[in-house]
Amino acid sequence: MDYLDLIGRTQPLFEADVAAHDEELRSLVAGARFLVIGAAGSIGQAVTREIFRRGPRVLHAVDLSENNMVELVRDLRSTLGYIEGDFATFAIDCGSLEYEALVRGHGPYDYVLNLSALKHVRSEKDPFTLMRMVEVNVFNTMKTLRMAGGARKYFCVSTDKAANPVNMMGASKRIMEMFLMRESLRQPVSTARFANVAFSDGSLLHGFNQRFAKRQPISAPRDVRRYFVTPQESGELCLMSCLLGGNRDIFFPKLSEHLHLITFADIARKYLHRLGFEPHECASEDEARDRAAELIASRRWPCYFFDSDTTGEKDFEEFFTDAEDVDMSRFGCLGVIRNQAAFDEAALENFSQAIARMKQAGHWSRADLVDLFHATIPGFGHKDTGKFLDARM
Repeated sequence: MDYLDLIGRTQPLFEADVAAHDEELRSLVAGARFLVIGAAGSIGQAVTREIFRRGPRVLHAVDLSENNMVELVRDLRSTLGYIEGDFATFAIDCGSLEYEALVRGHGPYDYVLNLSALKHVRSEKDPFTLMRMVEVNVFNTMKTLRMAGGARKYFCVSTDKAANPVNMMGASKRIMEMFLMRESLRQPVSTARFANVAFSDGSLLHGFNQRFAKRQPISAPRDVRRYFVTPQESGELCLMSCLLGGNRDIFFPKLSEHLHLITFADIARKYLHRLGFEPHECASEDEARDRAAELIASRRWPCYFFDSDTTGEKDFEEFFTDAEDVDMSRFGCLGVIRNQAAFDEAALENFSQAIARMKQAGHWSRADLVDLFHATIPGFGHKDTGKFLDARM
């Protein structure tokens, strides 16, 4: 399916920048040793593909999902085939002893790219998943960065939701960026903020595919407007930030006539028309469920479009704040946030120690973590309505 048409675009975002730097990218990849963490996720697979196609000397891919890792290998073999370099996958947790043994045994790597993350806004609904978000998005990042030990660059993915965050997921990535500024004094780092990746695993648009395959209603907010990039664009953006970015640079896609906001409901309508169905808007979830078989039989697809009222939904998306130093001239379609090694040592230590105390005690509340995030991020505008996406169809 053509992602570009569904998200309201006619051409790729970064095609000109990739072409302009193709020789440099190929030269940097060739002969280099790469470790990709979170390689079986949607962004991780896209990054791995971009590296693979440029012939690295070593490309090692790590991910917890054994099944997705198998699909990554099958996909690469079925499209790009083979490379002369050492390509290997490891179904292990980057926070584990097995990961440490891998890095000791096969490192050092020239480039370490960390694409692992808890990415869902819905993950802040309970204290247990929220603590895992902190562990994955912040502390696993610091652990794998320190183990990168002299790599030319450590890259990890951030999110547009880290700019003026209103939810705990975005705030966790903002805190990660704060820790990265401190670590950048010892290890060159770069990152990227970008929008929703169209049809990435677990996303609402990926859910459209699941609902269609299972002959179930499609449900989406009609008032939430978002920017989207394709999986390939996500891989290109991460690779360019890793290889072409300076220490502490944050890359992001420039807003232009090629990148604009679109609602989930509009994408749902385009999606169904592409598949030969007329969207039929229902007044409630119950109606959509109850009439599914009847409507689908007549080439109409039951849809429930609603006004968003759940925790953490930002009214608009942005890639940088007014306080950040932004370079819009270095690339055609990419902006770069230039950072100094500025950080609040006391705030970072307080965050680390508070999390350690909660774990030592063996219990904590969601409110404890929300309060800690407020103490760590000045002006954190947490949007909490008391309602969560798990209460939606």
